[in-house]
Amino acid sequence: MDSKELAQYIEATNSIAKPWLLVQLRLKKLQERRALISENEYVQDLEDIFQDSINLGEWWRGIEDEVF
Repeated sequence: MDSKELAQYIEATNSIAKPWLLVQLRLKKLQERRALISENEYVQDLEDIFQDSINLGEWWRGIEDEVF
């Protein structure tokens, strides 16, 4: 699945409010443009995505049935 297909899935399932899917989309887009950017830019973008995923924390605790 490429980033366009993932974005279409997120849109079709009304999953824009599911932050873990948005992280996956960012990772897929970064993967797709890997050959076009410098090593430093790649590492910085990857670190940003990682930090955002860490900041999600355990927001889902107690509402697993609703969000998964």
